[in-house]
Amino acid sequence: MQNHKIGISRRGFLTTTGAATALLATSKQIIFGQTKTGPETRSATNLIRPKALRAGDTIGVITPATEVLDPDRLAVIERTVKYFGLQIERGKNVGRRFSTYRESVQARLDDLHEMFRNTKIKAVFALRGGYGSGQLLDRIDYDLIRRNPKIFIGYSDITAIHLAINKNSRLVTFHGPVILSRFTEYTQKNFRRALFETEPLGQLTNPKESNELRPTHTLRTVQKGIANGRLVGGNLSIVCETLGTPYEIEARGKILFLEDTGEEAYRIDRMLTQLRLAGKLEQAAGIVWGECQDCGANDYKPSTASPYTIGETVDNILSALKIPVLSGLTIGHTNDQLTIPLGVSATLDATNGTLEVKESGVV
Repeated sequence: MQNHKIGISRRGFLTTTGAATALLATSKQIIFGQTKTGPETRSATNLIRPKALRAGDTIGVITPATEVLDPDRLAVIERTVKYFGLQIERGKNVGRRFSTYRESVQARLDDLHEMFRNTKIKAVFALRGGYGSGQLLDRIDYDLIRRNPKIFIGYSDITAIHLAINKNSRLVTFHGPVILSRFTEYTQKNFRRALFETEPLGQLTNPKESNELRPTHTLRTVQKGIANGRLVGGNLSIVCETLGTPYEIEARGKILFLEDTGEEAYRIDRMLTQLRLAGKLEQAAGIVWGECQDCGANDYKPSTASPYTIGETVDNILSALKIPVLSGLTIGHTNDQLTIPLGVSATLDATNGTLEVKESGVV
């Protein structure tokens, strides 16, 4: 596994192992290219939705993963929050350098707990991803989060916390930009709709291309069909790291989305194969493969480990599934980024390249 530059790193090592708690099985059958799901699992009925943001609300900014020390990067926090008409409260450990591993874990955990405990805070934003979110999972007070539901948003390494909170607190969280994200116009639009409006997001697809012949984002159907299910997923590396732990992803009957960055094809193959062998891919109702920024071998330094490209690797594994699969939706490590509420119901139309979010993530 390799480390990546600031802004896109996202590895976390999980310190707790154990068997995953199984949910009630959701029956599934394929009829004429459509995936029809059976009765809702208990996860669908217990979901807690946080309140939508309003202008003037105070949000908390924390660094549950990699610390940010550069004052120029820290200056982005206030500028970004004010742009969206919000007030800010920084975690007391934001911008702080830690001298020991134990101090770092406890400080990051304290900031997370304090933001959910503080009634003035209406949402909790990750400053960045990076590495280390998994170190917190067996220390988080999930009852505290359940009793104080509020928006929690981030992506990349933050995937570990999403999976853990969704499972243990039943709270809808949001896979979306961190404070240091680029926030293109497309990203801003989807961010506002997901967090400030109580209407379902509806049909999502990639931004309109300025050059139809050479699109910035390549959206394509890997396996045709329509699937219904609840949204779950995140960074592929982190999803794999949770396997065999109490925070393992629950994919049965769900629409599973995956993305990554900075990986060569053989590593993507290894991780997708791990999910396949764990039964997670075939359990899903449908799969969305997001963008894989900076993935694949460099042209001047081809990989000797795999003869395949990233696209071939994805197709080799995912096209063999008898479920709808869509590739290239702008989820994850991309400047044009969707904000996805985790746990809500959605419909994936892999044939026409859309993901329809049918429930709002906020109230």
